[in-house]
Amino acid sequence: MPARRYELLYTTAFKVHLQAIERKHHALIRTEIEEQLRFEPEVRTKNRKPLTEARIFAEGTWEIRFGPGSEFRVFYEIDQQQFAVRVLAVGIKKGNRLYIGGEEIEL
Repeated sequence: MPARRYELLYTTAFKVHLQAIERKHHALIRTEIEEQLRFEPEVRTKNRKPLTEARIFAEGTWEIRFGPGSEFRVFYEIDQQQFAVRVLAVGIKKGNRLYIGGEEIEL
């Protein structure tokens, strides 16, 4: 039986955050979200994991990292009942600093 396909729901906040990232990276971000979250978004991988501390978002939030030097971060939550993934935010990690929507987020 093939894996269940999840619906991707992009929040308004995510769309705002994306605008703070150079346009040349938008296709990469969309492709990675589609490839990594459309099927089995709850499976841990080297670059996909649940957040252990709800520092940025509510509990149950997951993170994927990708791109050159794994600089991009996408945060999402899974609705198992609806087979949906709500994409909450996208940011850039530079060293120990995370920038979402052009603003530094406290880690």
